[in-house]
Amino acid sequence: MAEKNEGKGEETFNVIDLTEYAKKQRWWNKIFGRNSGPIAEKYSVATQLAIGGVTGWCAGFLFKKVGKVAASAVGGGFFLLQIANHTGYIKVDWKRVEQDVNKAKKQLKLNAEKPPKEVRTKVDEVTTFVKKNIVLTGGFAGGFLIGLAS
Repeated sequence: MAEKNEGKGEETFNVIDLTEYAKKQRWWNKIFGRNSGPIAEKYSVATQLAIGGVTGWCAGFLFKKVGKVAASAVGGGFFLLQIANHTGYIKVDWKRVEQDVNKAKKQLKLNAEKPPKEVRTKVDEVTTFVKKNIVLTGGFAGGFLIGLAS
């Protein structure tokens, strides 16, 4: 860090011993930088991993159960619609469906090139949160995968 003395035009420098500075840093700050913020300083690494792992497992387990129910409902609905179509209870205008799908594809291509500002802002917020709470989010991700597998 340089400081100028007024009137003399000289610069003075503070010398920092990097080995002492590195010893004072926590291991997650060494790996992930100084962004590993507030939660990292309040709780131990083991506590963060436990909290993240348990909440991740719960979320993964619920995601798996709800996902199965949702997939069954959607698949069953399509199955029933196909049966109703083939038996003559309903008539589907497939040309109109194709036109609507093509319109939707064009809309998605236009919107996919430049995401809206709200999406970019949310992505930045999530990125910042993950960087500041890397141990907690790592535990959550691991727990989530274990919850999906169980």
